[in-house]
Amino acid sequence: MDILKRNNIIRFGRGAVPMLFSHGYGCDQNMWRYITSAFEEDYEVYLFDHVGSGRSQENAYDPEKYSSLEGYASDVVEICECLGLKDTIFVGHSVSAMIGVLASIKRPSLFSQLIMVGPSAKYINQNGYFGGFNESDIMELVETLESNYLGWASHIAPVITGRPDKPEFSDELNNSFCSMNPDIAKQFAKVTFLGDNRKDLPKVTIPSLVIQSNPDTIAPVEVGKYIQSEIPNCEYIELDSPGHCPHLTEPQQTIAAIKSYLNLSK
Repeated sequence: MDILKRNNIIRFGRGAVPMLFSHGYGCDQNMWRYITSAFEEDYEVYLFDHVGSGRSQENAYDPEKYSSLEGYASDVVEICECLGLKDTIFVGHSVSAMIGVLASIKRPSLFSQLIMVGPSAKYINQNGYFGGFNESDIMELVETLESNYLGWASHIAPVITGRPDKPEFSDELNNSFCSMNPDIAKQFAKVTFLGDNRKDLPKVTIPSLVIQSNPDTIAPVEVGKYIQSEIPNCEYIELDSPGHCPHLTEPQQTIAAIKSYLNLSK
């Protein structure tokens, strides 16, 4: 299989150090468009779409392979191997943060740093752990997904962006949700919201950063701080920006956070 086509991989930039940007649930690589131009002078920038999203090859979607985030992490490893990338800076939004965690555990030599924007290792509150949602909330979300995906998408998009003053962003996210094959979107959502990657966090061996919006309804501050505390050698930067997609709604703050971390870690 042609991995370049499977994941719709795009490369640009004039630097030597590779940066691989990985989008969140229901999105595609276009969501990074306000961020990447700030890095193309100094880095070799790579964008891609997860299988089933954006302009990836939908016929490559295997329900069994993608029944867990391990399938997506394997794709990330394959992408790096196919492109000959080493010491890659991986930037993952939301669920892709955990995909990056898993990929870095699989093949740590491929990555130099892990930057996580709005990560969550587990969305459901459990035994003293605060993930932001009761189990009943997530089960209701899953049931709504199954019965009325388009209705769910239109409801959840403004909650995710968290910017009622900028409805164009929630409209864009809703349109992105609706462009996905509903069957793939439903499975990916269940894999995302029912997952538990807490045990994987201490296994990360590369320097890492959590970029946390405040407030963030989807991945609250407590979640970001928990991840920072569980990953060895992990920094934490909190943005004064609401919503779960700061790379879309507050790109300058997000760029500044990434650049600050990269400069400090040199």
